[in-house]
Amino acid sequence: MAHHFFRATLAIAVGLALAACSGKPAAESSTDKAAPSSASLAVSLVKVEQRRIDRSIIASGPVSAWEEMQLGVELSGVRVTALNVDVGQRVRKGQVLLELDHRTLDSDLRQAQASADEASAGVVLAKTNLARGQALAKSQLISASALDELRAALVQAEARDATSRAQRDGVQLRRDFAALRAPDDGVISKRLVQPGQVVAAGSELLRLIRQGRLEWRAELAESELARVQTGAKVTLKNSDGGVVEGHVRAVSPGVDAGTRTGTVYVDLPAPGALKVGAFIEGRILTSAGNALMLPTAAVVIRDGFPYVFTVDDHDIVHRVRIRTGGNQGDRVEVLEGVVAGDAVVARGAGFLGDGDQVRVVDDAAAGKAGATP
Repeated sequence: MAHHFFRATLAIAVGLALAACSGKPAAESSTDKAAPSSASLAVSLVKVEQRRIDRSIIASGPVSAWEEMQLGVELSGVRVTALNVDVGQRVRKGQVLLELDHRTLDSDLRQAQASADEASAGVVLAKTNLARGQALAKSQLISASALDELRAALVQAEARDATSRAQRDGVQLRRDFAALRAPDDGVISKRLVQPGQVVAAGSELLRLIRQGRLEWRAELAESELARVQTGAKVTLKNSDGGVVEGHVRAVSPGVDAGTRTGTVYVDLPAPGALKVGAFIEGRILTSAGNALMLPTAAVVIRDGFPYVFTVDDHDIVHRVRIRTGGNQGDRVEVLEGVVAGDAVVARGAGFLGDGDQVRVVDDAAAGKAGATP
């Protein structure tokens, strides 16, 4: 009997000890769950700054020739005997670009020159006869009427001489038309003729980019067109990644009634690798001044609107809607929502929601911490 009582007493003691041991961890676990959690995201702050900004308009348009001249001849039914240029070749003013068959014109010119020489000789003869007649008239060896006839003969000879010289000059002009010369310095941009081809007067045979000058043309909306001034600086990016600079040569004085757009003409003094017909993007400088600026990374787009996050004294973030302007490098202009000196989240803003608790650190530490708890 005593043995059974001892075993029962031992079992109860062991049970109480186990219960006591199991109760302490439960209490400690409950205490741990009640402890506050640490900040879930490390962020850095940046202040809104006043900075100088170049306000500009981004537009796209084609590269075109400043002036492209269509060249042809003034003779019809004449064969091309020599073509001296090809596409892409630079030419100088007065350079012979092509020649036409001029054998017939050479013959006509020789005949006209002979007629002019004959008429000139007639003038010399008429002057000699008149001088002789005037000497005889002093001795009264010829009549007054005969002297008048000599004077009239001189006038007729001079008239024939003037007519023949005019005819010769006309033939010479037609002979000059047999050679097509460059009206100005430039680059041949198109060739529409082949050697041996019989051409017609007025038909386009060659096309010349005058002085080799190119320009960029952009269509702008009415509101943007009003902001562009003649002489404004323009930067373009060509296909190989290089930058080409130009200046606004002219601004369309009106806008199209249908599209409500106008054209800006940008002179490109050094076009580099740009080619006629290339469609590229450009930045037109419109004005310069001071503006509120923030790093682009600090601006978050939510539901189509731009926001920034501010942090209060309790390390709680608050979402603030802003209105942005133009970009300049890695910064964006802020028009509304914040003022100079305001601190907003710079790194980590994309992971935040309104009311989140954060841990503010310097920029280097935020970059290492990222989203790690």
